[in-house]
Amino acid sequence: MSIETARAYLKKWNRDGDIRELKVSTATVALAAEALGVAAGRIAKSISLYVKGGGAMLLTTSGDTRLDNRRFKDQFGFSPKMLSAEDVLRRTGHSVGGVCPFGLPKDVAVYLDESLKRFETIFPACGNSNAMIELTPDELNQYAQSRGWVSVCKLAEDDAA
Repeated sequence: MSIETARAYLKKWNRDGDIRELKVSTATVALAAEALGVAAGRIAKSISLYVKGGGAMLLTTSGDTRLDNRRFKDQFGFSPKMLSAEDVLRRTGHSVGGVCPFGLPKDVAVYLDESLKRFETIFPACGNSNAMIELTPDELNQYAQSRGWVSVCKLAEDDAA
């Protein structure tokens, strides 16, 4: 899967033409925020995680947050462990830096963190390291066909406190 997969997937909602392909990398939150001229929080980063039993899930959260291990374990019943780069590609079809919640294999559950709801619009990746789309949180929820909103992250600035 790649940008072509994301584009084909988003065509269901006539949003395939809204994907932005930039001339610079958006593979990290910092690069994406700089390229788009927006706050890091508006970048919707997708974290690929192993699930109990060997599967995979995707957690999409605001770019200015960090996973809170305790909240995650309370929500899902197991400790979070990120997929290796090889498993990210194998299980999601997207390479690290372009992972998005669109067009994933059906066995990859998508959850959205409540932190995204702070913004009117957000920018998830679209299958490669320089493609994004601007969506409302409700649109992201619909298009990602998420299994729901969760609160498993905290603002990165809270770590400094």
